[in-house]
Amino acid sequence: MVNLIIGKKGTGKTKRLVDMVNAALQTSNGNVVCIEKGAILTYDINYNARLVDVENYNIEGYGMLYGLVCGICAGNYDVTDIFIDATVRIGGTDFNELEAFVKKLDKIAADNNVKFTLAVSADASELPETLLAAVNKL
Repeated sequence: MVNLIIGKKGTGKTKRLVDMVNAALQTSNGNVVCIEKGAILTYDINYNARLVDVENYNIEGYGMLYGLVCGICAGNYDVTDIFIDATVRIGGTDFNELEAFVKKLDKIAADNNVKFTLAVSADASELPETLLAAVNKL
């Protein structure tokens, strides 16, 4: 399952994502991962979650982000939840590419029993209809 937290900059997406990461730690029987751009969530996320800063690995674009996610899932079969903050800042503003990325994540989610939550800085009206139909908007 892929969930989106959608809203313009400054609408509280990251705060909501942080709360969801910390809540997932309470219910998960496995590992919780949070991917971010820049080490800004270090003191907000509980230390039991795996925090990955894409800047440490020079990750840019949805293709590279997808590779990172696949590597995380392949390297640890106990991952139950993956959260991605600043998705558009990492992947780019081409929402058709975002849509393709989300479809790939949906397949990974189904095949590996992993839940994905992405914070997307955009208004719902900017996103393709098929993207909104394919995911559960929080």
